[in-house]
Amino acid sequence: MSHDLLKIPFDPHKILAKRKSIKKQLLENLPSSFLEKRIALLGGSTTRDIMEILELFLLNYGIKPAFYESEYGQYWQDVMFDAPSLVSFAPDIAVVHTSNRNITRYPEPDDDSAKIDESLNAEAQKFRMFWDKLRSGYGCSIIQNNFEYPFYRLMGNKEASDIHGRVNFITRLNMKFYEYAQQCGNFYINDINYISSSYGLEQWADPFYWYMYKYSLCLPAIPLLAHNISNIVKSIYGKNKKVLTLDLDNTLWGGVVGDDGVNGIAVGQETSEGQAYREFQEYIKAHLKLGVLLTVNSKNDRENALSGLNHPDGALRPEDFAVIKANWEPKSLNIMETAAELSLLPESFVFADDNPAERAIVEDQAPGVAVPVMEKPERYIQTLDKFGFFEVTNLSQDDLRRGTMYKENAERATLMASFENYRDYLLSLEMKAEIRAFEPVYMSRIAQLTNKSNQFNLTTKRYTQGEIEAAAQDDRFVTLYGKLEDKFGDNGVVSVVIGRIDERVLHVELWLMSCRVLKRDMEYAMMDTLVKRCRSLKGVTGVTKILGYYYKSAKNAMVKDFYDRMEFTKQSEDTDGNAVWILDIDNYKTKNTVVEVID
Repeated sequence: MSHDLLKIPFDPHKILAKRKSIKKQLLENLPSSFLEKRIALLGGSTTRDIMEILELFLLNYGIKPAFYESEYGQYWQDVMFDAPSLVSFAPDIAVVHTSNRNITRYPEPDDDSAKIDESLNAEAQKFRMFWDKLRSGYGCSIIQNNFEYPFYRLMGNKEASDIHGRVNFITRLNMKFYEYAQQCGNFYINDINYISSSYGLEQWADPFYWYMYKYSLCLPAIPLLAHNISNIVKSIYGKNKKVLTLDLDNTLWGGVVGDDGVNGIAVGQETSEGQAYREFQEYIKAHLKLGVLLTVNSKNDRENALSGLNHPDGALRPEDFAVIKANWEPKSLNIMETAAELSLLPESFVFADDNPAERAIVEDQAPGVAVPVMEKPERYIQTLDKFGFFEVTNLSQDDLRRGTMYKENAERATLMASFENYRDYLLSLEMKAEIRAFEPVYMSRIAQLTNKSNQFNLTTKRYTQGEIEAAAQDDRFVTLYGKLEDKFGDNGVVSVVIGRIDERVLHVELWLMSCRVLKRDMEYAMMDTLVKRCRSLKGVTGVTKILGYYYKSAKNAMVKDFYDRMEFTKQSEDTDGNAVWILDIDNYKTKNTVVEVID
């Protein structure tokens, strides 16, 4: 459950003052499925308070960090000269906290364009060398600050357009950073240029904090900075929300459709109130193209709800929603039922409702659901946006198609109801699976899938994209991804296996599958292919056995007997329910009979 002091709008002074008690409470309530990550905070200025507040926001997301903190201003030297303490720390993520005070070559008023370009390229190259060393030496994810604008303008407005202006120079340098981010995976921009502007640049860059403490931002802005970084980290590790479930009356439109009638509700360009709701609907609808699922959760007659969603001046339509719950049941119950229908967990949901009583009930009865405070319709967009519920770090084709995929799943469920024999139903889907070793085109999606909260995840391990790429290139590993399509559509990459070869045994370090293809025998197709791959390697590596591991978590009880179904023999099981299973590959018999495999 989210800590109250870390909810937006948060009070930065209370967070800074009560950091120790907040940390204690968060550690006491840390979920059993928490992630442990090593984070190197590499600063061009003082970072101690940033580190301590960042820890709070990460714990709030179920991520327990261990930190490496560079000495003041030593970020570049630590990486480029392989500081032993950093090498032994082996970070999962490097957070590079630099600011415009770390730029060493600003233009002079008498510089010509060639000299300014030389300065620009030198600054960019310094950072490129630094990032390349992090990538090659550590294989970690990199979160890099862009540059905020200076708090003064020597030439006034001309600073933005003249090549001698610092504003112009910083804008061009930021573009160099963005080009690197577009070219290189596992590299993310922490947009302090935006958040400093949103906060108020004069306050953000208050020089008192630099002169006194060598902080590149004011102390009260640190919680905002830490929250922004934590959103990137939780997105990298698949802790984003997936579903936005929405009330209707006074949330998507003004008024009560059941009382006022469809013509009496406020949405559209005719009134200022209607404009606020129309823009909010447009903002919500844009999330569909990011792969966010939309659902309705309203106390309403279904007919009234649909009439409101069909209002000619509204942006949203009934077909934009994966599930519509318009009834008189408790909204917490509706969320639980919707989660079951979508094969998701309640913690994947954000509940947006203007009614504080409904919000309180959902927060109490549906643990894990995020419940932002929605008070003024003209502020609804900022309220949702500042939370970072749906922070984007990787946007794959599967993300873009997610809404379509869930609708296709509903069509499959309808078809299933018409069959008495389940195998006949599976055959009717005409499923085809592409199962192959990891390929560069899918690395981002594979990394994304490994870091989602999967119920079908045998070892609960998490991997960065760098670790995925390293495993794919290492002969000691067997890697498989599985894509599944059928007559209703393409589900994309839905299953991932990583096995490590050691002394003639393949140790399955990761096996997971997306919930949206459960009970379609894809796991049998993956196992058949894994055994086939091991047999093909037998003459090279001597692999004769597969060891499978089940590590119990709060979410993966459904796969407790997975290896038993695959006819492995249990070797051991501890008191916590963690088990080791073994298979002699020579004795394995293929199990998939319904999926056509392209290997």
